[in-house]
Amino acid sequence: MNTSVVDAAYLDQLGLADTVIDADSLARSVERFRDRRIVLPTFAELADPSTIDQTLLDGIDKNAPDPHNLFRVHWYNDIAGKRVDVPDHVVLPKQLTGVDSPIIVVFGDRFPMITAHKVLAAYACLAPRVITGQFDPTRHRAIWPSTGNYARGGIAISRLMDCRGVAILPAGMSQERFDWLDEWCVNPAEDVIKTAGTESNVKEIYDACNALAKDPTNFVFNQFAELGNHLGHYEVTGRALADVFDHVAAANPGLRLAAFTSATGSAGTIAAGDRLKETYGTKIVAVEALECPTMLENGFGEHNIQGIGDKHIPLIHNVMNTDLVVGVSDKATDQLQVMFNSKDGLGYLADRRLVPQSVLATLQHFGLSSICNVLAAIKTAHVLGLGPDEAIITVATDGAALYPSEREKIIARDFGGGFTNMDAAAVWGQHLGGVPEVEAIELAEKDKNRIFNLGYYTWVEQQGTPFDVFEARRSQTFWKGLRRYLPIWDEMIGEFNDRVAAGS
Repeated sequence: MNTSVVDAAYLDQLGLADTVIDADSLARSVERFRDRRIVLPTFAELADPSTIDQTLLDGIDKNAPDPHNLFRVHWYNDIAGKRVDVPDHVVLPKQLTGVDSPIIVVFGDRFPMITAHKVLAAYACLAPRVITGQFDPTRHRAIWPSTGNYARGGIAISRLMDCRGVAILPAGMSQERFDWLDEWCVNPAEDVIKTAGTESNVKEIYDACNALAKDPTNFVFNQFAELGNHLGHYEVTGRALADVFDHVAAANPGLRLAAFTSATGSAGTIAAGDRLKETYGTKIVAVEALECPTMLENGFGEHNIQGIGDKHIPLIHNVMNTDLVVGVSDKATDQLQVMFNSKDGLGYLADRRLVPQSVLATLQHFGLSSICNVLAAIKTAHVLGLGPDEAIITVATDGAALYPSEREKIIARDFGGGFTNMDAAAVWGQHLGGVPEVEAIELAEKDKNRIFNLGYYTWVEQQGTPFDVFEARRSQTFWKGLRRYLPIWDEMIGEFNDRVAAGS
């Protein structure tokens, strides 16, 4: 393979630049940010927000398009946007989950602007491109391909960094996502591109990106390939989850962090598992929809677990470090979403399952993919035979506020237009009381290689990734080597901010 081709892929497709690529572009970004008084947080600050001057955020609405909210793009916010010492979380008890293993869920709807943690992924992709001079906010449009939350996160970060963003997402996603985009996009008629299909139609999104990329003023931030996404979650999400576990373990001596479950989607969030495995020996569990069992069976299909992709293996997924794959049905996530947001559903959980009110009050913060992560944790506990001293940690990527329109559809389709106490009993029995173990596999080396190789068809054949770059990802040396970019980017962010402040 031509070395220049490989180097170009690292810069163009993977976003791995460690020096200034275009000094003129960088100078224009400095001038734009100085005029708008935009300051960038470092990854170290987002990983440890106690280092951030909180007076920066005094009087700033967490959902406002204000550049100060860049300093809220972390896990240490409460629901009002105030900084907390430990990320907000809940420990789900056996009364709800049916397993002895405590399941720790960290809430993503505390993130600003989009009430979902994908705003972190968007920042982790855009900031390195700006500080290296690759993205020029004065001439580029930022293209954000997604099945929903990443596109919204991209639009939010674009607004805060004063550049034009374009959201690409399937037309079948929840109406609430499009309502938000209509409010945040300066010109939604041009800057919201709806592709065919639903959650399962990722290829159509790639096709739209490839068409747009022919215009040099369009800069595509492909979350499935941008390794800033991986690194942001390794550093920021990984440290946040570790803090939460340490906090829970302090009150439960002898507790071990046995597993981390994450629906793969773009495979950004699951990068936090790499850090947890190194620290605690945690097993990493990749999760997908049973209706499209790509990792489990090299399969295909369509599903409604909004927030996770399928039919491909993301380029940024560290497949060879993954320990289990678990499948979850969208019937379960759909129906539990209704139950968790229904008076009869919550009443059944309180009266018949004796779930504490303090836990019931948190269920409104579980969106479809959040419930998926929890169900995967339950299956993992069964498969691994985990006990009360072996915890599983996961994230609630977004909350129920994004899905009222979906709940109406589900109630009409599955419950005859109304959800009753009897429906609640049936839903609990099917989806929580009797979680099947057969929809999960522990990965042997042969399984890991099978899943890794499956990515060849998307990335090498369809998206033009050089084979040497694709194959390098098979080794953990590649993934560990990426971490050198984090301190380099932080140093460059500091230099960028100094230039903005100095006016040069």
